[in-house]
Amino acid sequence: MFEKYLIVASKLDKAGTNITTALSQFRESPLLTSMKKNPSFDFNLIETEIVDDNGINLEKINKYDFIIFASKHQSEKGGKTLSVHAPGNWNQSDFGGKEKKICLSSAIFQKQLFENLKKNAEEYELNNYQVTLECTHHGPLIEKPCVFIEIGATPQEWEDRRAAFVVAKTISQTINSFRENPYNEVAVGIGGPHYCPSFTKIQLNSNIAISHIIPQYAFPISEEMILQAIKKTKEEVDFVLLDWKGCGVSEERQKIIDLLEKNYISWKRTSEIGK
Repeated sequence: MFEKYLIVASKLDKAGTNITTALSQFRESPLLTSMKKNPSFDFNLIETEIVDDNGINLEKINKYDFIIFASKHQSEKGGKTLSVHAPGNWNQSDFGGKEKKICLSSAIFQKQLFENLKKNAEEYELNNYQVTLECTHHGPLIEKPCVFIEIGATPQEWEDRRAAFVVAKTISQTINSFRENPYNEVAVGIGGPHYCPSFTKIQLNSNIAISHIIPQYAFPISEEMILQAIKKTKEEVDFVLLDWKGCGVSEERQKIIDLLEKNYISWKRTSEIGK
């Protein structure tokens, strides 16, 4: 069980600073939290871009059980998004982290965070925002379990105080209500686009909790990628979920299946899951 959380945001990131400002109203005084065993969170505002490893104080981070990166999401295509994803790089490290290295993450925490984000977006009528999972991407690379929660995808959305409040409430709510769930099946995802419609539906509408997602654009898939996705999931992984149409041609799909079966890893198609 996680007890001490650290919320990391960049001073250069308007969405991140707006989220932490909104989140401060949900924070009890350090004196009160020290007298109780309830989970608590602190803030860490960094001077560099949030994906930049050089701005991360590892000594500070290592004092906490779980790290939540609150940040903007940037896309040339624009669009209004609220998104959740695990950090890491399947191949090159163009935006922080290290090449072919991913962070530790919790499928069950991600699921509860994402479910709360969806409910809060609906409650506060952010109807024009798409609430979506993203595949695992970008830095920084840390050893503590972590997750990104983001507002996208242009300066207009980064300045949206209602969106920042929804994300802040989601973070606080998830920290306070998080419980390890032995009934969740835990999976990693393979295939599909950067925004993950099939995995998003499964995360919201099934008993399955998803941690890392390897998108089709990161292919060709390798044994190392699959094993690292499983190893870097805090919970025991029950199976791999394949976005069948998003796994390329039949030869590519068969290669993935061969790698999974070689390592005695169970797998299912996303189409087999009720959503």
